[in-house]
Amino acid sequence: MKHGSSTDQLVHLLQDTIVAMVRRDGPDLSARQLAVFLICYLNEGGHTVRGLALALNISKPAITRALDRLGELDLARRKVDPMDRRSILVQRTLKGAAYLRELRSIMTECNAQQAEATQKENPSRSESRRTAG
Repeated sequence: MKHGSSTDQLVHLLQDTIVAMVRRDGPDLSARQLAVFLICYLNEGGHTVRGLALALNISKPAITRALDRLGELDLARRKVDPMDRRSILVQRTLKGAAYLRELRSIMTECNAQQAEATQKENPSRSESRRTAG
């Protein structure tokens, strides 16, 4: 697999990661569900339905549907904000933290495989000189 620009490499990394996630035995998230999940796990602070809707520029009902799915999979849960009973906070779960570790591991592995393939396709000049001499 040839990788031209760094943008192409990123797109291939995304493809390889998604393919690996789909092939393994685990939750299959839509792009929207994954975006909500990642915002909740990678960005500190209390996340609300309203805040997530603003961050993703999508409707609150779309966030609610994504959170419904994440809740079914125990990747996130909702809790009433004790400071504002009208507001719902999104909480992380142990299963969600494990899912994030797995995602990171898969991405790291895919990135290493991609780097290895690129190295084989484009050996460095110094390596070429050593083998030629």
